[in-house]
Amino acid sequence: MTAAAGMLLLTGGRGRRFGGPKHGQPHPRGGTWGGHLVAVFRSVFPEGPVELLGEPLPEHPGLPVTADDGAGPAAALVAWARVERPQPRRWWLVACDQVRWTREALAAWHAEAERCDPGAERWVMARVDDHTQYLGGFLPGQRVRDLASLPGGSLRDLTRALPCELLTWPHECWQDVDTPEALEAWLGSRNTRP
Repeated sequence: MTAAAGMLLLTGGRGRRFGGPKHGQPHPRGGTWGGHLVAVFRSVFPEGPVELLGEPLPEHPGLPVTADDGAGPAAALVAWARVERPQPRRWWLVACDQVRWTREALAAWHAEAERCDPGAERWVMARVDDHTQYLGGFLPGQRVRDLASLPGGSLRDLTRALPCELLTWPHECWQDVDTPEALEAWLGSRNTRP
């Protein structure tokens, strides 16, 4: 039986501004940023496959990891796509610094992807504040082979080469925590409490 969704967590960044990789930063709800995202995913899709693109997670050492050669997220995604694996209906492609995701937000976002793309044919992404959120979207499992045939480039280049659905879906989960200032603001917000 095909899983409804799988998770590909991008953990390849160096996190220079944080003194170490972001996926290993402590999350206020417990564990690490990466561990939090795995827990959110598994709370919605307990049977879905989870894979990492970049580095392993301390609290999940057994998860499959595809190395990231540092050429950028688009090149890393193409390299990941070239590895044969069973495909779920959709892959949730999420960056390790999108730490505001909750079970409720992911379930609602997946339901919206299913509503707008019932055939799981298009890469479903959000548009928030006039910006395309390439990560955090759902890539159909049937499009992974198409992704594998692309040369890489940028995430924008990949989305121009694949069928996509861009949805206006404003939610705080899209806000990356990519600077110490953003981290401080997030930790001071009400949404970090367990």
